[in-house]
Amino acid sequence: MSNKMKTHKGVKKRFRLSAKGKPMHRSAGTSHRNVRVSAKRKRNLRGTTALEETMVKTIQRSLGKYSY
Repeated sequence: MSNKMKTHKGVKKRFRLSAKGKPMHRSAGTSHRNVRVSAKRKRNLRGTTALEETMVKTIQRSLGKYSY
């Protein structure tokens, strides 16, 4: 039995690490049903944002070898 920890594939698809190692994620509510959303709200949801500090360690552990 292996002692290595496997990478969580769902986390790998949803998060990328910045140059300083912070997990970056896409804002929620950007993929569909945006007709009713104001232009200002859509504009502010653009791009990626850094994750909260409380979740950083969990995400880095889930990313495994992709977290360096």
